[in-house]
Amino acid sequence: MKYRVTTGSCLAIALLAGSWLKLSAQSDRWQQRVKYTMDVKVDAPANQFTGQQHLEYYNNSPDTLKKVFYHLYWNAFQPGSMMDVRSRELGKIVIGKDKKGNERRDWDNRVRDRISQLKPDEIGYQKIISLKRDGKPQDFKVVETILEVPLDKPILPHSKAVFDMEFASQVPVQIRRSGRNNAEGVDFSMSQWYPKMCGVRL
Repeated sequence: MKYRVTTGSCLAIALLAGSWLKLSAQSDRWQQRVKYTMDVKVDAPANQFTGQQHLEYYNNSPDTLKKVFYHLYWNAFQPGSMMDVRSRELGKIVIGKDKKGNERRDWDNRVRDRISQLKPDEIGYQKIISLKRDGKPQDFKVVETILEVPLDKPILPHSKAVFDMEFASQVPVQIRRSGRNNAEGVDFSMSQWYPKMCGVRL
């Protein structure tokens, strides 16, 4: 199956350089804007899909931007991920006893140790195959659930940049909000299923 998805949204910018944006009066306020167009091919039996994403990024800020970042949320659903490790560490903490005298542990009950037990065909992932900015290939680095893109050329204030990405994903077994949901008669319950622009750096 092939789907075409177009979304328009405003991106509230997260300035990761440690500087603060001074907002004084309405005239100084601004929001970044992104527009996505995606062609997605779904292989439902394999719980996988591939996509081509066209993203128009409007820098409405007064700042020159040198990096952009994307969320790759599904990479959290892999053994050894930060979410997996954090949940298992919480499970080691005893917070009391139940009525039968059994130890109660500080699990995130939605996760517990389930991620650590996922098999390769059950994990989630979002792999970036290629990324271009205004037609030119860009270097990038994946750090778990974040894609970091140091731009070959900054995005100037009040200008537009166009990003074209190819990606491949696998839908994880449902843990928390996303995943395969056959128990309820729904093949996929998918939130945050595409690489999503999340911030910039000065």
